[in-house]
Amino acid sequence: MSNLNKVKYLVGSDDYETKPFKPYNKITCNFLAEFSKKLNLQKNINKISDLKALAFWCRKKNIENLIKKNLSNEIRIGHGLIFHITPSNIATNFVYSLFFGLLTGNSNVVKISSKKTIQSEIICKCLNLTLKQKKFAKLKKRIVILRYENNDNYTQKISYECNLRIIWGGDETIKKIRNFDLNPSSTDITFADRSSVCIIDSNSIIKLNQFNLSILVEKFYNDTYLVDQNACSSPHIIIWKGKKSANKIAQKKFWDNIYALVVRKYNLENSAAVEKYTLLCKKINFLNNNCELVKYENFIYILVLKKLVNNLDELRGKWGLFYEYETNNLDKISKFLNKKFQTMTYFGLDKSVCKKIVVDNLTDGIDRIVPIGQALDINLNWDGFDLNKSLTRIVEIK
Repeated sequence: MSNLNKVKYLVGSDDYETKPFKPYNKITCNFLAEFSKKLNLQKNINKISDLKALAFWCRKKNIENLIKKNLSNEIRIGHGLIFHITPSNIATNFVYSLFFGLLTGNSNVVKISSKKTIQSEIICKCLNLTLKQKKFAKLKKRIVILRYENNDNYTQKISYECNLRIIWGGDETIKKIRNFDLNPSSTDITFADRSSVCIIDSNSIIKLNQFNLSILVEKFYNDTYLVDQNACSSPHIIIWKGKKSANKIAQKKFWDNIYALVVRKYNLENSAAVEKYTLLCKKINFLNNNCELVKYENFIYILVLKKLVNNLDELRGKWGLFYEYETNNLDKISKFLNKKFQTMTYFGLDKSVCKKIVVDNLTDGIDRIVPIGQALDINLNWDGFDLNKSLTRIVEIK
């Protein structure tokens, strides 16, 4: 057990609660609202967009909306203790996972990445400041955030103690964690590595005036460049719907404006530029003459696909590497959207058209369909899971 000493507690300690409590209880909801206030008071918060988004998500009004949406006539209670294993690719993922568990009536042990970030430092600081208030004393043993490396003893210990384990990460991470036995009455919820796609109607882009185009471009930037396309919900493949002549006009209009915004806002590190070019070369080789390259300096690489490939989910980009495909018949893309695809963002399409692509055509993948600009908006419906139900249990009384 000496290996347990290598664990660094950022919030809470090894004295944690394991019993459940009621979902959306008053103390938890007030805690999130107070945390939001603390976060908004941090220096330079307006310059750290994902923290600003987190503070907005935790605000009192949004929590009230969550209560209205998720409370039901069923009698529900939390499972007890949740062990969260969270990824390094999205800096704020761990705290959303924590808050999902907390809101649904659970105690939480959250393992975060060994990679330190300004976001994790500020979040943990604000959590500790909020927990110091006497009115939130009951939550102190229900929020534990820790960091450790190569400590199988601790992973095994918490895995066997917990009532539920939530694993965020790549397929290899999930396989590794699953080697640690759970209590027979416990279960896993896994959020595996996935990809996403964006569908744009060309005629709708052509009709946009410059003001509205700038708004759309900013939203696309937030979905992609803001997180270096690391999020599962960030689109990598852009499907243009329209005739060839319209597609050509719309693509130039769209990418010219993306380029202007990226040059102004995006900082492409030298090391990232090298890795991006290496990735580009690998993908060109992978596609084997099935693509043409369009470049906007080092800021945007676009591989235009001549035809779709069966392993479409393997076409992943980073730091502004995208794939394009043109069609006037969206039905043909459905069979290529396998279980590895999570989110479909769109612009210029009716919801009924989006529904047809995914639901009516019985597509294997796609769990979320949202307008461009909402790819990163996380909520209690994620990866096809209704977390409000998955993180609670029903108590039946007759």
